Amino acid sequence: MDTVPTPPIALQMLLVASVVVQTLMVASAGNFNQDVDVTWGDGRGQILNNGQLLTLSLDKASGSGFQSKNEFLYGKFDMQLKLVPGNSAGTVTAYYLKSQGSSWDEVDFEFLGNLSGEPYIVHTNVYTKGKGDREQQFYLWFDPTADFHTYSILWNPGHVIFYVDGRPIREFKNLEQAGVPYPKNRPMRMYCSLWNADDWATRGGQVKTDWSQAPFTASFRNLSANACVWSNGVSSCPSNSSSNSAWFSQELDSSGQRVLKWVQKNYMVYNYCNDAKRFPQGLAAECTIRNRKQETD
Repeated sequence: MDTVPTPPIALQMLLVASVVVQTLMVASAGNFNQDVDVTWGDGRGQILNNGQLLTLSLDKASGSGFQSKNEFLYGKFDMQLKLVPGNSAGTVTAYYLKSQGSSWDEVDFEFLGNLSGEPYIVHTNVYTKGKGDREQQFYLWFDPTADFHTYSILWNPGHVIFYVDGRPIREFKNLEQAGVPYPKNRPMRMYCSLWNADDWATRGGQVKTDWSQAPFTASFRNLSANACVWSNGVSSCPSNSSSNSAWFSQELDSSGQRVLKWVQKNYMVYNYCNDAKRFPQGLAAECTIRNRKQETD
């Protein structure tokens, strides 16, 4: 990766503060034995340390995955991941929210493996009513295989925000008034998986999985779902939004917007909103709105 840019002093203070807040948030993490089910992988997914750690493994025969026991309609989801080390080319570690049905909603973190010494790509996407094609991709400012780092999804009636160690990297706003669908009616479950995607994951599929390096293992801990549980058509959150937690109406303030712009300027490597060649019929409506706003800022 290119030399990591150093943020200005004021921005460094914001980043440090966000990490402190993030550390406090994961202090109330749950227990994997109580919160999730390992749903596939024939023993390749293991809950360890009395429910404090979960590992997923991938070999040539199969990957593995788990899902939350509960469905949710809005929430703030935090989890610490340590990604597959070494030559992880061809592998994908996924952490996402998804609803059921053919017209589903989905909010994705996918971590695309790479050759040893080459950077992981954080692949994000938002699906509404079964339609995605909203990819944004990022490099990270650290080695995600050396230690655990916190990846978060905020999903409330106004915003979907992706965070890495408390720093916003992407924001998808509710722009329904402009005709842009927003995930708001379909409860979603949290899923994680480790699987082989060497047909596309690394350099467009040019680099294949080296099975001599298997098994590949990713580790998860400190899952925290501060969320509205959806059960039998009823939400656990009060219908009066003023009674809900702060996350329910949370949005990026001016300092958060500055961090978001800094991350996107220095670490974004792909943005569907800038890919006119891929979308010759025209960019998505939310891209046009965003671009107009940037022109007036």
